[in-house]
Amino acid sequence: MTIIKTITYKFQDETNTTNTETIQLKISEDEKLQMYCIHRSLKNQLTNGRIRNADTKTRSEVRGGGKKPWKQKGTGRARAGSTRSPLWRGGGIIFGPRNKIYKSKVNKKEKELAINTLIYNKAGNTRVIDNLSITTEKPKTKIAMNIFNQLDINIKQYKNILLVVDKKTTFIYMSFRNIPNIELIEAKNLNVLSLLKAEIIIVTNKSLDIINKK
Repeated sequence: MTIIKTITYKFQDETNTTNTETIQLKISEDEKLQMYCIHRSLKNQLTNGRIRNADTKTRSEVRGGGKKPWKQKGTGRARAGSTRSPLWRGGGIIFGPRNKIYKSKVNKKEKELAINTLIYNKAGNTRVIDNLSITTEKPKTKIAMNIFNQLDINIKQYKNILLVVDKKTTFIYMSFRNIPNIELIEAKNLNVLSLLKAEIIIVTNKSLDIINKK
C-alpha cells in the first residue's frame, strides 16, 4: 500500500526572504518493499549501463581456410575440410564471448517509488536554493564556489555532492565541471544511483516543481 508523504523545504531568495516549497511524494508503507524497489531500480540502472566489448571470431569469420587441407581418403589422417576449424590452431573459437549490450526492465511505478523513497529519506541532507543563474560573460569555477560559501557548505567535507537544476546550461556546466566531487544533473534525469551516492543534495526551486510534477 502506498501513502502520500509531504516535505516542506525552506530556502532564501536573492532578497534574503525566507520562503517555503512543498512537494508530495508517493511512497510505500512497507520498508521491505521500499528496499526491494530501490534494489531493483539500482540493478536495472547498472545493468543497462554495461556493454561487453570482448568479441571472438567463429570459423566462418576467420580469414582463409577455403582450400581443403588434404584429400578426403587415402592419407591415413583424420578428415579435414578447412584449416579454420576450431580444432586447428588459428581456427575459429567455439562458444567464445561476443559483443553484447545488457538490458533489464523495471516497472515504471517501482522506479518512481524508489526515487520518491530516497528523496524522502534524504530530506534532512537536502538544501534548496532559489535559483542558479550565472550571468557573467565567461563561466568561472570561482562563481560556483561562491554559491557554496553563501550556503555555508564546505565542499571538502563531502565526497559526493548532487546538484539538481531545472536545465543544465553551458555556463552552469562549465562553471561546475572542475569541481570533482559535484555531480550536476537535471531534475528530469534524477536517478537512484545519483541519489544513493549523494551525501548532500542541493536543489533549485524550479527543480522541485519538476520533481513534484513527475
